Amino acid sequence: MSEMTAAATDGHPFDAMLHLQPQADGSFVAHTHAGYANMVGPYGGATAALLLQGVLQHPDRLGEPLSLTVNFAGPVQDGPMHLVVRVVRTNRTTQHWLVELRQSDATTGQEHTVTTASVVTALRRSVFEQQLAAAPQVPPPQDCPEFDVSRAMTWLQRYEWRVISGGLPTTWDDSCHLAQTRLWVRDRPARALDFASLAALCDVFFPRIWLVRARPVPIGTVSLTVYFHADAAQLAAHGSAHVLGQADGQVLRGGFFDQSAQLWDAQGQLLATSHQIVYYKE
Repeated sequence: MSEMTAAATDGHPFDAMLHLQPQADGSFVAHTHAGYANMVGPYGGATAALLLQGVLQHPDRLGEPLSLTVNFAGPVQDGPMHLVVRVVRTNRTTQHWLVELRQSDATTGQEHTVTTASVVTALRRSVFEQQLAAAPQVPPPQDCPEFDVSRAMTWLQRYEWRVISGGLPTTWDDSCHLAQTRLWVRDRPARALDFASLAALCDVFFPRIWLVRARPVPIGTVSLTVYFHADAAQLAAHGSAHVLGQADGQVLRGGFFDQSAQLWDAQGQLLATSHQIVYYKE
């Protein structure tokens, strides 16, 4: 059994959320998890992790995740889900996958696609390497105050947050704030880091427009891409320690804004980077 295919036997809510039931045709059946509920359906990071899990659990997978792009075509409804996973090309070192998350219409019973993903897995090689980006210099997690999420949306309670800078505004007053956030974060209860949880962590940051405008306007991620820079051995060595996250944005225009993020370990090694485009309205 691989590091990513353990069934939900240890009681952790993230593993319960990831639980997939293989079907005879090679697809999977899953179910939304109440512990990762957002305002409408599950939060996007949970959905991204579930789609990635469909590839990680597939018997034909080659290598480890290199990139993941999730396009949120429509809202995911609470209830059963059908994951259709297929490989479209296998090369010597890379493999390309398409994943569809389908749900049945409550009225007609007709199945329709609500989210799609493309995944690239790869065999990493022992070649020249150098990390060009430097991790921000910040206090260790134990020196940063824990953010109280006891009254927040359910999915926020699945993480331990230690905000360094760029937290949510204390007053929603349309004042102007910087878009950058830095924080330490990990699963609650603590859980060993792996590719699925790393993908989910790339989407834990509050929408940049909430910080910039100090106004909680309606938003929805349209497309999210994650690039994985760590391999399985590095994630296994990381264990359940906090991850250092930094998020920022570049433009808010025409009803959409971008949001970039980097995730680091405590030794300054870059684990993953992500970029997403998000819808917003007044």
